[in-house]
Amino acid sequence: MLPLNVTLSYYKRRDVQEEIIKAAENREVAVRFGDKFGNRPDVLNNPNDILELAKQKATSFHCSEELWSNALQLNSNMKKHDLGELRIGWDLVLDIDCSFYEYSKIAADLIIKALKFNDIKSISCKFSGNKGFHIGIPFEAFPETVNGEKTKKLFPDAAKRIAFYIKELIKKPLGEKIMQFEDNNFSKVIEKTKENPNKITYHEKNEFGDNIAKLNAEPFLNIDTILISSRHLYRMPYSLHEKSGLVSIPLNLEDVLDFKKEYANPKNIKISKYKFLDKKNVVKGEARKLLTQAFDFSLNKEEEINIEAKRSYEIKDAVPEKFFPPCIKLISDGLADGRKRALFILINFLTSLGWGYKEIEDYLKEWNKKNTEQLRENYFVGQLRYHKAQKKNILPANCNNNMYYVDVGICKPDNLCSKIKNPVSYSIRKSVFLRKEGKKKK
Repeated sequence: MLPLNVTLSYYKRRDVQEEIIKAAENREVAVRFGDKFGNRPDVLNNPNDILELAKQKATSFHCSEELWSNALQLNSNMKKHDLGELRIGWDLVLDIDCSFYEYSKIAADLIIKALKFNDIKSISCKFSGNKGFHIGIPFEAFPETVNGEKTKKLFPDAAKRIAFYIKELIKKPLGEKIMQFEDNNFSKVIEKTKENPNKITYHEKNEFGDNIAKLNAEPFLNIDTILISSRHLYRMPYSLHEKSGLVSIPLNLEDVLDFKKEYANPKNIKISKYKFLDKKNVVKGEARKLLTQAFDFSLNKEEEINIEAKRSYEIKDAVPEKFFPPCIKLISDGLADGRKRALFILINFLTSLGWGYKEIEDYLKEWNKKNTEQLRENYFVGQLRYHKAQKKNILPANCNNNMYYVDVGICKPDNLCSKIKNPVSYSIRKSVFLRKEGKKKK
C-alpha cells in the first residue's frame, strides 16, 4: 500500500485535483483505499474532495466508461432497460494488460495504427500506471444510431465487439513486432513468458511451401474483451497506481514506443497538453465505419462458431458435472482471487452446455459460498440476467487466454486438454467419447 505521505503530497496538488475532477464529469466514480473500494455509486464534483479523500487514506480514483445523467441513481439491482434510460453515452476504453511492459507498448502502438486505419482521428492514450496502456475514443465520435437502435444503449455489446475486432486485426503483426524486438529469437520470448512453446507458436507456409514458425502473443498479452461490462471501471487520468506508485498519465500517440516509466514518477509529473478522451474537435460519427465493421466481423465469427458446434455435437440436455474439464472443477471448489473472471467463465460455460438459468443461478450460489471472499449475490445475479437478455450463447475464453486460467491458478491440464481449445469442447468431447464407449459395451 502507498505510504500516506506520498499520496497526500501528490493529491494536494491543485492541478492534479482539477484534472481528476474534469475526468469525472458525468461518470460514476469509485475511490480505492489500498486493496478495497469505497462505497458505490459515488461522484466527484469539487477539487477539494480529492485531498479530503486522500486524508482518509484514498490511494487511487477510478471511473466508469459509461456516462450517466445522474450516477448517484445507480444501484446493483437495476435492470438493463433502466440502465439504458439513465445512460447518456459511453466512451470506448481499450485496456492492454501484459506482464511485459515492452510488449504492451508494441500492442498499444499497433492498436492506435489500427484505429487510424479505420479513419478514427479522436484517439487518445494514457499509461495505465503499471504495465499497460489505455486507448480511448470519446462517445461523440460514434453515430447516434446503429441499425435503428440508439448507440448509447449498445453498451457493453458494441464495446466488446470493437475490442474483439481490433484484437483480431493486430494479432498477426503483434507477433511479428515482438519477434523483431527480440531479434527473431523464440527462446527469448519463451524465457520471459515461461509459456509452453506449443501454445505461443503457429505455422504458416511461405512462397516455397515451407512451414515457418510464427509467434502467437495472445496467451501472454491480453486486450480485455470479456470483462467489459456495465459499470466497468478504469483508472482515472492522473490517479496513482497502488502497486507501482506511478501515475496514470496521458501521452502523445506518437511517443508510445518511446515512453519510459520514469516519466510517470509523481515527483516528475507535469500536466500534459494531451488529454485522455478529449472531446474537443471530435468529428461526429467518425467511428461509424469502425462500429459497422466490428459488428460484421464479430457476427461472422459467431456464425462460424455456431456452425462448427452444430457439426460436432448437438446439445439436447444439460451436460452433467462429471464431464467438466479440470479448470471448471477447480473454479467450482472456490477461489481466493479472480472471482469475477471465474464468474464470466462459469456463466458462458454452463449456458453453452445447455444449462438453464435457474440451474445456473443455484450452481453459482453454491459456488459463491466456497469462495474465500464471496461476491455480492446481486452482482452475479445481475450478470446472469444480462446474459439472459442477450438471447445468445457465447463461449468462455479460450484455453490459451492466460488471464482467465493461468493467472487465476486454475489451469491444471490433463491428457484431453492438449486436444481442445476451449473448456466447452472438452466437455463435449468427453461426453461423446463416454457415450460411444457405453454403446460399445452394450
